[in-house]
Amino acid sequence: MRVAMIGTGYVGLVSGACLADFGHHVSCIDLDMQKIDMLQQGKIPIFEPGLEKLVRNNVKEGRLHFTGWDNDYVANADAVFIAVSTPSRRGDGFADLSYVQQAARDIAKAVQGFTVVINKSTVPVGTGDEVEEIIRNINPGVDIAVVSNPEFLREGAAIEDFKRPDRVVIGIDDDRAVPVMKEIYRPLYLNETPIMFTSRRSSELIKYAANAFLATKISFINEMADLCEKVGADVQAISRGIGLDKRIGPKFLNAGPGYGGSCFPKDTLALVRTANEAGSPVRIVETVIAQNNARKQKMANRIIDAAGGDVHGKTIAVLGVSFKPNTDDMRDAPSLEIIPELQSKGASIRAYDPEAMSEAKPLLADVKWCEDAYDCAMGADALVIITEWDQFRALDLKRLEQNLNSRIMVDLRNIYDPAKMRAAGFYYTGVGLG
Repeated sequence: MRVAMIGTGYVGLVSGACLADFGHHVSCIDLDMQKIDMLQQGKIPIFEPGLEKLVRNNVKEGRLHFTGWDNDYVANADAVFIAVSTPSRRGDGFADLSYVQQAARDIAKAVQGFTVVINKSTVPVGTGDEVEEIIRNINPGVDIAVVSNPEFLREGAAIEDFKRPDRVVIGIDDDRAVPVMKEIYRPLYLNETPIMFTSRRSSELIKYAANAFLATKISFINEMADLCEKVGADVQAISRGIGLDKRIGPKFLNAGPGYGGSCFPKDTLALVRTANEAGSPVRIVETVIAQNNARKQKMANRIIDAAGGDVHGKTIAVLGVSFKPNTDDMRDAPSLEIIPELQSKGASIRAYDPEAMSEAKPLLADVKWCEDAYDCAMGADALVIITEWDQFRALDLKRLEQNLNSRIMVDLRNIYDPAKMRAAGFYYTGVGLG
């Protein structure tokens, strides 16, 4: 099929490359010509494992290409995906739909013949109605079906998630779109992937509900971690004990400094706003947001306590600043609040991240960026693990000991065994390890 993908951000680029790998002919379109120039030169503007190779192979095979806005690519497409950003709007937390609305206006001026317009951006309930209204108002004779097809891609595992998903959700109010969507995802039918057809509004809400539920699991286990520390229990045992219950499951039950990234913070806020406007508040989600916001401050205080109650004049080494491993994404990363809080108390910060330092430098001032974990530890009074990159899981403790001023480790991801760390002579603090 001929597919136009509007937007070459994280979702658009991954989705476009994977659809091309399915055998479709995909034109990825973006108004940001600097980004298009990079992609045309084979440079990938984001870090995602396997993406560079996937893009390169499909460009070589002639199934994937990148362009600025061109009416012909939209006019000739069987399906047009909208995969643009919907950031939280300043002031009220609602999803900013300006990019989606602009994409709808541009599509209206270019589309020809029956075309399925597929919204892959994360949007509030009713956005599909708005997109359809915009297109029909500009082009009254247009022949379209507007579909909701939310993405469920985890940064760091996005290609696997797209090609071998738990499910594909498709919201359709016009049955003519069904065979088009089935053809787009035909390889997944062959793999017997659950593909759920539902109404457009239900599909839009599924995305928000899923992210809010996962965010709730994270905040829940973080509160259990705090309780474990008070009563002398081990949160890792709690996580395993409840995660073995098939009704609960083990994922998203790792205690830590709270959630961040491109989805959970903005999607929980948008869901709260949508629910309040509908007169049906979601109090659990409101509490999750409040708990997560407070979590970062609590983690900063944990570091200060581990350093003797005062970090003024001390050097803190930070390993990992991205919101999770295998990505360079800094959006709402816990480090963006923890590091400035330590600096406000007089600490000097040395930091290292395998991929996110170029993204982090404009966001974190007065940080000494280091070459590796051992360089980061040099002369530090405490070592803090914020992001659980694999290369931090088996550090040479003797080498760390030689570089650190004080053998203090604050492990906000619980990747080390407390008993082994203490046997090695470290003052070790984890999360929820009572």
